[in-house]
Amino acid sequence: NVQLKTLDGQNINTSEIYNDGKPIVISFWATWCSPCKRELNNINDVYPDWVDETGVKVIAISIDDSRQVYKVAPYVSGQDWEFEVLLDTNGDFKRAMNVNNVPFTFLLDGNGKVVYEHNNYAEGDEDELFELIQKLIQ
Repeated sequence: NVQLKTLDGQNINTSEIYNDGKPIVISFWATWCSPCKRELNNINDVYPDWVDETGVKVIAISIDDSRQVYKVAPYVSGQDWEFEVLLDTNGDFKRAMNVNNVPFTFLLDGNGKVVYEHNNYAEGDEDELFELIQKLIQ
């Protein structure tokens, strides 16, 4: 139950994050984190297929602080990410989810329960994540 901001400055409460009973991926990242950006760019490449096949929703949570947050929207726009990006400039959601470093990815089932979490990123991790998403919708 944490307040975040959308890229256009709207407030959103984390308790409002839902996906009509379908899986949600929450990925914590930062503009200064190269593995984070690689992971999210790779997910973005296959995201339309993921949505078509599973209805999954991906939400990228930027942990850039108030001094760096101005870099987020231009980066996201330049990458043409199709998923939702929210801002956690105070780190409240990061702390609530016990995230110590990024990239940190959570998979939630259709009821909002965390069923998988993964820290760090290596090429191909997104394939493993997609397999887990597919198992959730069967």
